[in-house]
Amino acid sequence: MTSGRPKRRPAPPLLPGLALAGVLVLTAFLALPFIGLLARVSPGLILQRLAEPSVQAALKLSLLTSFAATAIVVVLGLPTAYLLATREFPGKRLLEVLIDLPMVLPPTVAGFALLLAFGRMGLAGHLLSGIGVAIPFTTLAVVLAQIFMAAPFFVSPARAGFARVDPRLLEVAATLGASEARRFFRVMVPLSLPSLIAGVAMSAARSLGEFGATITFAGNLPGVTQTMPLAVYLELQSDLDTAVVLSILLLAFSFILLLGLRSAPAGWWGDRSFAPARGTTAAR
Repeated sequence: MTSGRPKRRPAPPLLPGLALAGVLVLTAFLALPFIGLLARVSPGLILQRLAEPSVQAALKLSLLTSFAATAIVVVLGLPTAYLLATREFPGKRLLEVLIDLPMVLPPTVAGFALLLAFGRMGLAGHLLSGIGVAIPFTTLAVVLAQIFMAAPFFVSPARAGFARVDPRLLEVAATLGASEARRFFRVMVPLSLPSLIAGVAMSAARSLGEFGATITFAGNLPGVTQTMPLAVYLELQSDLDTAVVLSILLLAFSFILLLGLRSAPAGWWGDRSFAPARGTTAAR
């Protein structure tokens, strides 16, 4: 028996519509500034500005300091991430907060803190000045500022990658006589490679774009401490086209870095199942 009342049509789904609207608004908001940059100058003007010595000096200094900072972050961050992922010790939570703190700290505050620590009258700077070493307003200060701001971007994903490794694989490797160092390099690092690569990419991008801590701690000296973000800030006051070209270069570096990271097949980074295949040993 059927009712005589007309059937009510189901209401259109609200959540997908709101989600689509949110995506469109956010995408437009994020893309519009980049489109504005790209539309400002022609390819010919970009090539013309790239030939200028000041642009080349800023580009060279940015690449060199970013590479040095990223390498040091990896060397120091690997054992730190391993310790945090595999050990429990007093003060571990405090150490984790300390490492992550630069991610949320205003960069100018970070630069000011570095200046108070390594300045001539700072805690470490006072000792260094006694042996004739002065760090502020040098290229070394640029590298230190980049390390300070970029370290959390490597340690956090590396720690997460190490923590996801199945401990049974490490136990199997240990029963086969592998030392802790061998288990680290032959088991943990290969299985955590996607996280490590992501951390390196994020750390390098953060180093390349560092501004606030650098200008506070290292100053803005052309050829010595003037990286590309600082050159953009300077050129904004005198040569807008050069500032746009430098901004496009930074945008291109960051975009290519992140796009390559997200587009690469998982196998490129050594991704593999965390479960050992039947009939194989985890590490030999």
